[in-house]
Amino acid sequence: MRLSLGLVVACCVLPGCASVDPYAHAPVTQTLQREDALGECARRFQASDALIDTIGTRDAQEPRVPGFPYLRVDRVLARLAPTAAGEVEQTLAWREALAALDDAARRFELGNAGVDGALATALTTCRQQLALADRHDLPMLIDAARVPDDYSNSMRALGLYPLTRHAFAAGIRNWQRDTLADFATHAVTDPVAHRRLRYIPAESPDGVPMLKEPAAPGLPLMSPSELARLIVRHAPRFEIETASDDDRPGAVTWQSDQTGHLQIGIAREQPVLYVRSSHAQLDGHWLLQLIYTVWLPARPALGAYDVLAGRLDGVVWRVTLAENGSPLIYDTIHPCGCYHLFIPTEHVHARPQPETIEEGLFIPQALRAPAPHQRVVLKLAAFTHYLQRAGIESARRDDGVVLALRDEHQLRALPLPGGGTRSAFMPDGLVAGSERLERFFFWPMGIRSAGQMRQWGRQATAFVGRRHFDDPALLDRYFERLP
Repeated sequence: MRLSLGLVVACCVLPGCASVDPYAHAPVTQTLQREDALGECARRFQASDALIDTIGTRDAQEPRVPGFPYLRVDRVLARLAPTAAGEVEQTLAWREALAALDDAARRFELGNAGVDGALATALTTCRQQLALADRHDLPMLIDAARVPDDYSNSMRALGLYPLTRHAFAAGIRNWQRDTLADFATHAVTDPVAHRRLRYIPAESPDGVPMLKEPAAPGLPLMSPSELARLIVRHAPRFEIETASDDDRPGAVTWQSDQTGHLQIGIAREQPVLYVRSSHAQLDGHWLLQLIYTVWLPARPALGAYDVLAGRLDGVVWRVTLAENGSPLIYDTIHPCGCYHLFIPTEHVHARPQPETIEEGLFIPQALRAPAPHQRVVLKLAAFTHYLQRAGIESARRDDGVVLALRDEHQLRALPLPGGGTRSAFMPDGLVAGSERLERFFFWPMGIRSAGQMRQWGRQATAFVGRRHFDDPALLDRYFERLP
């Protein structure tokens, strides 16, 4: 049943309706006490948040801004915050981008909660009124618009991180050594034990419009048609060593298990490559990034005590583009944030890195930037789905299973078998049912439920040190552009 606007607003006057963290900070506390339209707007947001948290449909992709619960922030907009204190137009554009993030996230949250569209429309008007009233609080907003990192200091303290990190660092070095050997082997031959199946991205995105990211001052702008062209041009092809159905990619869906309980699964009959966009800074310039994710049913156990095995797996492939649309740097992780590899092109140079125990730049191979008539092809291993090698082939070679190109934002509101929608991610940004046993061993590194699949924005990629996949300053830490 769809919930009415009046029922949602009435929620906040019921006993036990508790406020959430963003309302514990100035200036919103004073606004809530006002007996006028502005106070009513603040209470409307508070009521919607109470409902969202009660039903459990909170979206963790971008956090709300403390003191400004009608705004949300990601790491790109947080990086742009200091520039917002410049010209009036830049300030307005930045605030509008924060508001756009909240509008999009709240529509997913309310829709998944079964609320009709009237509340989202009412909140749009209220958001504008609150922003106008808070226009003089820009210094406070700039200071508050930050994204907390995904490392737990308390877990690291309890796990004696200064001591235990040395053992983890040794394990990381062993994995890097094995990865380098595997890449070197597949550069010469292809010693796979099972046949490889080929997957080719579709020639046009599935569903339009897609990738409607909020505009902000300083970020590159392009038309939807140009963005769609770049998405198709840079979408990777896959050659996956296939030993079982767990090595066959598909669409992320809600499914009923044998007991009738709902769980996230992979519909192999619908091969899909999910895509989203973001931005990064390199040598002072903001660049477009395209992020592609292929999801697989599971990482099967390779032995009786395989702590890395579990339901659901995937590979995330990111392309950072120069201003002319050619690739500068590739990098990749699994959706858990694990196995971060960098693959630079000839247009960048790795910066010298300090000698440290922390997990840093790891380059198993370089790859020349493909010409417009060429495509990148990724070779993945069976079972583990580790990347074994990246190569280049002619775009004219189109044999293989077609992967539909879909907007990754669709995962925030997937259809349920009985009607309605629900996000693929829990309110903490994790995918239920994808836990790994490694979480019981890796927690001293401060990452909650290590190995579990995660939503964009929640992917910490270093066990030793601190690093986030969506950090727009990450590439600038490791690379510089060549003339």
